Amino acid sequence: MSDAGLDPVIHAPARLRVVATLAALPTGDELSFPKLQKLLDMTAGNLSTHLRKLEDAGYVSVTKTHEGRTPATYLALTARGRSAFEDYTTALNTLLKGAAG
Repeated sequence: MSDAGLDPVIHAPARLRVVATLAALPTGDELSFPKLQKLLDMTAGNLSTHLRKLEDAGYVSVTKTHEGRTPATYLALTARGRSAFEDYTTALNTLLKGAAG
């Protein structure tokens, strides 16, 4: 965590968008890579780079499979990722309340 209590892995704008989008799904649900890419309007390379950092932190699970002969990648927020996002939003709300007061 940074001095402000904001997780630097999540705090990067692109990763925050990824985590927030996956957090909106019911626990255990997955989103396909192309669907997430389209929702966030990110290039495949940019999204892959940020997903790798989130996966390395244990925040996102990546499932690679095949649908027929076509490879498919599905993404989900892990329990650790969901908890980190909740901690992040709590810390951010605390900072915003402090700035307003």
